[in-house]
Amino acid sequence: MLIAIAAITVMALVFGLLLGFASIRFKVEGDPIADQIDKLLPQTQCGQCTYAGCRPYAEAIAAGEADINRCPPGGETTIQALADLLELEVKPLDDECGVEKPKTLAVIDEDRCIGCTLCIQACPVDAILGAAKQMHTVITDECTGCELCVAPCPVDCIDMVETQLNPNTWRWPDPSHIDLKLGESS
Repeated sequence: MLIAIAAITVMALVFGLLLGFASIRFKVEGDPIADQIDKLLPQTQCGQCTYAGCRPYAEAIAAGEADINRCPPGGETTIQALADLLELEVKPLDDECGVEKPKTLAVIDEDRCIGCTLCIQACPVDAILGAAKQMHTVITDECTGCELCVAPCPVDCIDMVETQLNPNTWRWPDPSHIDLKLGESS
């Protein structure tokens, strides 16, 4: 019995050492600049910049493949923060990507909702709750205001309403409150 326990202990020790060595030896480093850029973007995942989400756009900026002025939800504040981070000149928002608008949230008119689930499928942040042939609703704390749920709705029951932003519940990252060294909001 003691021999079996000793053998398992030795095997666990050897495998633990091998895993520890492998984690150090094969560590994959991320791009710290792309991480910092991603923290400044609004995380709406709306695709208005022509990228699939904020992270791919951040990686393209870091690689020099995209300009810093392609994010309408982030607007001038985000462009300024990106320019400061990358030591680039501030540029106006690219008109081809859209225009800066007030922050909005999706609201579903529950009386008109038919439960088709098309809005659920379109939402990139899973902010819509519901089931097939059941009424849907928006989780306001999760909604980024990307408007991607509006177009697929066949009964036009989704409205985008302007938010009353409270500094204590600011949903979109405010670049002026992000400490890139610590990665925390201040």
